[in-house]
Amino acid sequence: MDAVTVSPKYQVVIPQKIREQMKVKPGQKMHVIAYDNMVVFIPVRPMKEARGSLKGIDTNIEREEEDHV
Repeated sequence: MDAVTVSPKYQVVIPQKIREQMKVKPGQKMHVIAYDNMVVFIPVRPMKEARGSLKGIDTNIEREEEDHV
């Protein structure tokens, strides 16, 4: 586990190993979420990258009778 230091401007540097693993690029947007006493950074990816990621998923959904109106 890598440790980082928060600067006086509340900035942190993502370690190179993590940047490469997550394919984070300079200027890329990140979602920041506080979760269970942690800070989580999630890279914002273009929708085009999601194309084909759900290939083979079963899209048949059983609906309750009231949904068929």
